[in-house]
Amino acid sequence: MKCRMKRSHLMELMNAARSVRDNAHAPYSGFRVGAALRAGSGRIYTGCNVENASYPEGTCAETGALAALVAAGETEIIEAAIIADSPTPITPCGGCRQRLAEFGAGEIRVHMGTLDGRSETMTLAALLPGAFSSQQFKKD
Repeated sequence: MKCRMKRSHLMELMNAARSVRDNAHAPYSGFRVGAALRAGSGRIYTGCNVENASYPEGTCAETGALAALVAAGETEIIEAAIIADSPTPITPCGGCRQRLAEFGAGEIRVHMGTLDGRSETMTLAALLPGAFSSQQFKKD
């Protein structure tokens, strides 16, 4: 689903990711990440990374946001935002790219930002070409 969002909608999504980032539990790496997902309903779900002493068994911000989305009964994302305090925008890790692909079409936009205002936007398909999908389970 191709979705053209107004700038105010983009800022709302990035601000939600920035706000939840403050709640990240990152005592080992010190690298706090926030994510916000806009569902097909228009609602925004957020998540932050949560590390634990059994490093690297923590969860990524995108995973937390997806868990909140699914817990609320939603199954579609139409836009995503990730923010971190880094010199350049960070992309979702490989596992989170695949998790996002489970709930979003290849053309959804993934906005990646830094705390100082740098940003980059890519489609999910550009981030994860050849994503594995349920279509691979179908037998002829």
